[in-house]
Amino acid sequence: MTDQLPSVTLVRRIKAPPAKVWAAITQPELMVQWWGPDAGPTLSVTADVRPGGRFSIVFRLVNGDEHNPTGVYREVAPETKLVFTWEIAGAPDSLVTFRLEPIEGGTELTLTHERLPDEAARASHEHGWIGLLDKLPAFLGDGQ
Repeated sequence: MTDQLPSVTLVRRIKAPPAKVWAAITQPELMVQWWGPDAGPTLSVTADVRPGGRFSIVFRLVNGDEHNPTGVYREVAPETKLVFTWEIAGAPDSLVTFRLEPIEGGTELTLTHERLPDEAARASHEHGWIGLLDKLPAFLGDGQ
């Protein structure tokens, strides 16, 4: 059953309004400046942010490995919810959801990555998403 596959859920409180967080996770010209799990560069981002639209992100890790996740946007609710498939060559497709909730002083961001094939993939993606989310507040000027 799909609901028994491993998943990752991470929550961050960010000192920026939902509109600013939404822009950072949906606008290619912003994503290319910060997206990625470590200090390695993001090489390119394309994103057609609408249901059925596709995205492609190419980033290089500090160790030199390059990754190119792609996917299809399934749900787009501006400044509230973004759902997309996560497709990496050689791995089964999984599903990523960003939820943005306005809170006092900013935004609560909840990231869920579902339908991961096994515990090794869950651990690897959790590590990557933690690295990515740890970079977002600084990019948004939070200064944390």
